[in-house]
Amino acid sequence: MITYDDFKRIEMRVAKIISAERVDGSEKLLRLDIDLGTEQRQLVAGIGKSYAPESLFGKKIIVVVNLESRKQMGFESNGMLLAAHNEAGPILLVPDGEAAPGVAIN
Repeated sequence: MITYDDFKRIEMRVAKIISAERVDGSEKLLRLDIDLGTEQRQLVAGIGKSYAPESLFGKKIIVVVNLESRKQMGFESNGMLLAAHNEAGPILLVPDGEAAPGVAIN
């Protein structure tokens, strides 16, 4: 269990996917370039078995932005995409409406 204060430190924002490609040597990893409104970042996400890279362009997602970066398969991942999971795999959490890149999730 974490405390409420720990949870409050997690910063989640809306991001827009501006490019996506498969990571060589991995069936499930995709390298994503995202727009956070004030900056662009690279993420590595394990959604490649459920999503084709070309289907992700322009989609809005929710990202944890204040997570330490991590190297995966030679790529630096600067954040974490949030997704639900079911028996078929990950399901992207896409904000409804006109939430612009960078908008905070409270």
